[in-house]
Amino acid sequence: MQFRDRRQAGRKLADELRTRQEQGALPDPLVLALPRGGVTVAAEVARVLHAPLDVLVVRKIGAPFQEELGVGAITGDDEALFDDDVLGRLGLSRSRLAPVVERERTELRRREELYREGRPAPDLRERTVIVVDDGLATGVTARAALRSVWRRAPRRVVLAVPVGAPEAVLLLRAEADDVICLYQPAHFMAVGLWYEDFQQLTDADVLDALHTAAQR
Repeated sequence: MQFRDRRQAGRKLADELRTRQEQGALPDPLVLALPRGGVTVAAEVARVLHAPLDVLVVRKIGAPFQEELGVGAITGDDEALFDDDVLGRLGLSRSRLAPVVERERTELRRREELYREGRPAPDLRERTVIVVDDGLATGVTARAALRSVWRRAPRRVVLAVPVGAPEAVLLLRAEADDVICLYQPAHFMAVGLWYEDFQQLTDADVLDALHTAAQR
């Protein structure tokens, strides 16, 4: 299976979630996208579920020699979350990654300020929060996002992605009430391989999606 683009993947994911909504499994939903890539997917989910859309900014902490390899993640002012098994295999320490964490936290704050446009973070208390991204590789950013959501007292937390590495999906089942992943290829490699069009999104794309959702 290969998705045409994030929008098509979002529609397919939304169909699965709508079925669960009709069964009563997603009361009072609120969709949180992990920007930037998850926003286009999440916008389709929010539209179909008639749910509000917002963002939860998470920054991946990449290995110094391979930035795309996530070894940790941060959200808000929370302490950085690391995958200690990966750190051990790569011979990395938390102290060595401190400059990377500081750099990513600066970018996280920039994006939060830009995307929020003065709005407060949404109140998640007693809501069904659906966290959406465009895919799961190591799952470390999603894990950080889910733990941040749980600290805000939601009623129920669901992680929804079009595609993910089977081992990441398995690990994240312990972090959410439900994990919905449409496709779990055995030889995963990278999220972008499972999309025909996987062009990088911009801050303008994120803002446009949020503005469009707010006008519904």
